[in-house]
Amino acid sequence: MAGHSKWKNIQHRKGRQDAKRSKEFTRAAKEIIIAAKGGGNPAFNPRLRSAIAFAKSVSLPKERIESAIRKGTGEEAGGDLFEIVYEGYGPSGIAILVEVATDNRNRTVAEVRHIFTKYGGAMGEVGSVNWMFTKKGVLSFAKSRYSEEQLMEIGLENGAEDIVDEDESWEAHCEPGSFDSLRQAYEDAGIEVESAEISMLPQNTITVDAEAARKVVRLVEALEDNDDVQQVHSNVDIPDEVLAELE
Repeated sequence: MAGHSKWKNIQHRKGRQDAKRSKEFTRAAKEIIIAAKGGGNPAFNPRLRSAIAFAKSVSLPKERIESAIRKGTGEEAGGDLFEIVYEGYGPSGIAILVEVATDNRNRTVAEVRHIFTKYGGAMGEVGSVNWMFTKKGVLSFAKSRYSEEQLMEIGLENGAEDIVDEDESWEAHCEPGSFDSLRQAYEDAGIEVESAEISMLPQNTITVDAEAARKVVRLVEALEDNDDVQQVHSNVDIPDEVLAELE
């Protein structure tokens, strides 16, 4: 979804929190495993630092974080994972990026293609939609606790490009290279970061009606429910009044 927090709100309304939590644990552990292939010391591995920050934001237990690092460095079995990004189109021609971490490329591509086809989408060629997205650091904060001014004051001095209103949350967006320092600046100021991740944000969005929105939600949910899928990015924008209809 174009709005990270809006998508989380849909999942909450639909009572999918337990499944979502389990999925976040799996995703966080896989990201650490892959990041740790570049070295198990986060002090010298920026991607591993980011992966650990995300794992902590979803409350992944310390022992699972440490185990994932060992798997990535080869000290423990279970680290044979490959990163792949699939590109495709959903209902109404929306663009979709699917990031996966898998130990079986053939299985995963077959499953992802099947989901696209089943829910009214289609797989695309490499490069077909990737150009519509930009990699950014995304940090989320509870709107009930912090004002836009608070976040802006610290953010602008530490690499934030924008503070975005996402219904019940604020999001600070930054270049990936500023991600660690921006997160640290907020933490040093006593501001709790609800979630922190490197994501692919759409450069432009497509607004859809209720019928198309339902189709998009079903497609994205099916992709996210796949065990190998890490993240799903789309350039769809679902208006608030349509979100209410999806409850």
